[in-house]
Amino acid sequence: MEKESIGRLVLTLTIIGIISALTLAFVYQWTTPYIKEHQAVAQEKAVFNVLPGAEKFEEVTKNGHTFYEGYNNAGSRVGVAYIATGGGFQGQIELMIGVNLNEEKIYGISILTHSETPGLGARITEDAYKSNFVNKPFGDYTVVKREAAEQTEVEAISGATISSEKVTTIIENAVSTIQSAYGGGM
Repeated sequence: MEKESIGRLVLTLTIIGIISALTLAFVYQWTTPYIKEHQAVAQEKAVFNVLPGAEKFEEVTKNGHTFYEGYNNAGSRVGVAYIATGGGFQGQIELMIGVNLNEEKIYGISILTHSETPGLGARITEDAYKSNFVNKPFGDYTVVKREAAEQTEVEAISGATISSEKVTTIIENAVSTIQSAYGGGM
């Protein structure tokens, strides 16, 4: 009798496991197009957010990287956006950076995804932190734990210096990648 009840238990759990797996697979297949559509909309919004004056953009590939060239209504290129990824304090940080290569400055950044600590490192998404990079000239940046006094200084988030440093490194690497692909100018 005990072998019979163990057999039923194993069979029941197996059936429940199979039904759960099939349900999960179905839900994944059903939601994937919606998730991708949402990501595409968020990405498009980020391009326009980091390229002021852009009315449209084109996706181009150079040196194996995908860039988004923003154009105004007259058809002139106003800047280049790029999705950069790097390690943060808790996990990967993915951001969009927009630059003006003629003036060698950063228009701005938009954090696309991150897994930083809520209330600390997650503050990288706040406008107060992102404003550190608005119209910032290209260069090597120093993260400081006080108000930034120099153009090459970036004010750290209190309690999240590592996240601040990681975002700064991602931005420096992104600028280097963009300059390499575009030959240092537009």
